[in-house]
Amino acid sequence: MKELGLISKLQINRFTDFGAYLALEDGGELLLPQGYLTGDEREGDWVEVFVYTDSEDRPVAVKDRPKALLDEWAVMEAKEITPFGAFMDWGLLKDLLVPNAEMGKQMEIGGKYLVRVCVDFKTNRLIGSTKYRDFIYPAPKDYEPGNEVEGLIFDKTDLGYKVLLEDRYEGLIYANEVFESLPIGTSRKLYVKKRRDDGKIDLQLLPVGREKYEEGAEKILSILKEKGFLNLHDKSDPEEIKSQLGMSKKHFKQCIGQLYKAREIKLVDGGITLID
Repeated sequence: MKELGLISKLQINRFTDFGAYLALEDGGELLLPQGYLTGDEREGDWVEVFVYTDSEDRPVAVKDRPKALLDEWAVMEAKEITPFGAFMDWGLLKDLLVPNAEMGKQMEIGGKYLVRVCVDFKTNRLIGSTKYRDFIYPAPKDYEPGNEVEGLIFDKTDLGYKVLLEDRYEGLIYANEVFESLPIGTSRKLYVKKRRDDGKIDLQLLPVGREKYEEGAEKILSILKEKGFLNLHDKSDPEEIKSQLGMSKKHFKQCIGQLYKAREIKLVDGGITLID
């Protein structure tokens, strides 16, 4: 069935007590359950639905949209671990099964994992796979230092945060360069630090070179314009700087140095204020 795992516009063929039957391209029909109907629908109307299989592995249409469609990725939470696999929350009434054979590592309830939605061709049902490396390619050489990219943060290790780029490349933000919260499953703007020989990408949170100090300086200026005073200075504890600004002490000192030279701020007892 070509509609399986995708969002499709299908036409209503007929109604029953169970719902509306939609016409498939191959001549078959698919049930849209009664709970998804408003009562205003008529035969011949077109409806946009997601097609997957119900608890008895029968194809069914729903108006809900999952976190990921067929061949797409999403970070999902494990809701149940069974002897044959893990059931993941992907935004639908029926959870997505990641069979043991498709687990990249041991999973636990409540854990968040990068999952790709696939078709199990033996059963013709949708399943998930956390073996992300099977789908990762070396990044092209046009990933140059300074390039801005959008990345999905999907795992944290001792080395740092793993990032999925363009659904096919792997990046890493080193832990010792992170001074803010990076929740697993969030997408955000990042910057290429280096393309490694193995095709993986080293990333950083701020633009490279002088521009990164400008971004940090803008953050400090914004706080000063709002509050008038910032109780931090070059002698402040690094943890206090990280707590208030989400940056390292070194980065903070570089930012205030730039603002001081630009005559934007003045250093006073206990902190910083704007120059009138």
